[in-house]
Amino acid sequence: MSHVQIYDRAMCCSTGVCGTQVDETLPRFAADLDWLKQQGHRVERFNLAQEPAEFAGNATVQQMLNEDGVECLPLVLVDGRIVSRSDYPSRENLALWTETKTQVKPMLPTADGGCCGGSGCC
Repeated sequence: MSHVQIYDRAMCCSTGVCGTQVDETLPRFAADLDWLKQQGHRVERFNLAQEPAEFAGNATVQQMLNEDGVECLPLVLVDGRIVSRSDYPSRENLALWTETKTQVKPMLPTADGGCCGGSGCC
C-alpha cells in the first residue's frame, strides 16, 4: 500500500468548514482521503499553521517551499514523490497514483446482437 502525505497551507482546520468562506474543495478532498484510508493506504496530512516542524523536516517539501514559497501548497506526495502541487487532486488522480481501483459503475444489460436482438427491425 502507498504512503500519501499532504502538506496544506496554513488554515484553521483541514476541512475548511470553520471559516465564513467555505472552500467546497476541502470537504471533498477530506472525504477522498478517508476513502484512501479505507482502501488500506497510509495517509498523513499536515497543516503549516499547526505542524511547521513536519514541513521543515521533509527535504522535498523544504526545497519546494524555498523555490516557490507557499504558492506550491498544497503538496501531495505518494511514497515520497511529489505528484501534485498548488491544487487538491481528484479521487480519480489519487486512485491512479496509488494504483487503487475505483468502483466501476454498473452498465445496463444489453441484448445479444444489439438493441434489436439482431433482427434489424429497429
